Amino acid sequence: MEMKKMNGGSLRAAGYDAARRTLVVELTAGTFEYAGVSEDTWRRLAAASSPWSFFRDNIEEEFAVKRVR
Repeated sequence: MEMKKMNGGSLRAAGYDAARRTLVVELTAGTFEYAGVSEDTWRRLAAASSPWSFFRDNIEEEFAVKRVR
């Protein structure tokens, strides 16, 4: 999976697997995988002027998560 570098807050990078509808987010605290994320949500995160705010408001508490690293 290709990871896109992101700046702001604790967010370092993110990548999306469309086939699995999985978002992988690299934070300063570790790497996490969010399940059931739509491709539209990924596109909005990738294009957000403040990816950290978008992540906190629309992803962090909305999807099932597991720590991968």
